[in-house]
Amino acid sequence: MKNKKKKRFLCGVERFTYKFCFLIIILLVIGIVCGQTSLAQINLEVQKLSNEVSECKDKNDSLNMRIDEMTSLDKIEEISREYGLVYHSENIKTID
Repeated sequence: MKNKKKKRFLCGVERFTYKFCFLIIILLVIGIVCGQTSLAQINLEVQKLSNEVSECKDKNDSLNMRIDEMTSLDKIEEISREYGLVYHSENIKTID
């Protein structure tokens, strides 16, 4: 007798199971790719906002320095002389 090799065909349930598993794997891959894409977009937005915050902090620091310069005693005396204001120490009264 000759041994005949029979071709094994998948029955309907096995085919359905393989197709279902393949579909699940494809959906998982698509889900992972979409998740990574959205995460990358969010990271980009966070980076842009961080840059804006640092720019605002730098601007605030420079404005604070400008305020300090404008409120210095030398600057106030210069402006008061410019407008003709005079400092009279005898007009100053202290209250204890």
